[in-house]
Amino acid sequence: MAGASLLTLLDDIATILDDVSVMSKVAAKKTAGVLGDDLALNAEQVSGVKADRELPVVWAVAKGSFFNKLILVPAALAISAIAPWLITPLLMLGGLFLCFEGAEKVLHTFFHKHDKKPEAQSTDFNTATINAAQFEAEKIKGAIRTDFILSAEIIVITLGVVSESPFLTQVVTLFGIAFLMTIGVYGLVAVIVKIDDAGLYLSKKSTAVAQSVGRGLLVFAPYLMKTLSIVGTIAMFLVGGGILSHGVHILSEWIGEAARETALIPALGDIISAVIPTLLNGIIGLIAGVIVVGVVSVLSKLKPSAK
Repeated sequence: MAGASLLTLLDDIATILDDVSVMSKVAAKKTAGVLGDDLALNAEQVSGVKADRELPVVWAVAKGSFFNKLILVPAALAISAIAPWLITPLLMLGGLFLCFEGAEKVLHTFFHKHDKKPEAQSTDFNTATINAAQFEAEKIKGAIRTDFILSAEIIVITLGVVSESPFLTQVVTLFGIAFLMTIGVYGLVAVIVKIDDAGLYLSKKSTAVAQSVGRGLLVFAPYLMKTLSIVGTIAMFLVGGGILSHGVHILSEWIGEAARETALIPALGDIISAVIPTLLNGIIGLIAGVIVVGVVSVLSKLKPSAK
């Protein structure tokens, strides 16, 4: 009897692992777009940090990301079981926040880039150290905050994939996806931010090939970081707008109709119809972000007069 029970247990475990493997593959495909946005956003968040502090900052944000997911996975499972109707409103709040942050960056770039005069650099070593530490702390805080929203979307998408599966399969799949994607994202971020250091190292080697590769990496690194900064901002609108459009039925129907209509265009219809949803999500995200920035700006101006 004991042998038969053990075999039954092993068979159940194998079935669960097989289900988890299948579900994980499906979830990974569905969350691939968010994963790309997560990578771009977090690589951009580390920009401006001193070279010798880049990896510690990435590690600090990665730990924050793990902590985010330790909160999000049980919360998602609990909400799914107790109040599944809450998932969409919470996601939409997160989407609005992403749009708000993206709009703030864009508006600041265009309207406030000349507002601040360059400050004289402090000759006080202690003051400079404190300022650098504060800057680093703000970077980490902002990156973890952004990661929380993107992680929430990944968890909810994954939960949607495994919603009909047994509870144990849901738990293992959610924690597995959360762990693997955190390792993948922050491992790649660590590689990206150290490209310039690798270029400097190779440029000092004795072989001509290594020196050429090193110089190429040194030229490439600043352009990559600048590109990631732009892509990260665009990603905020795409992800935020996508969350909003999926949560508002009218917007979702409008985007679907636009894709179907453009598919009828001769020759380029298929290509245009594939791009249209992403483009419209980005526009929705931009408009929503500007509106939220306007509301926040008005409320912040009203606060002093209310006192």
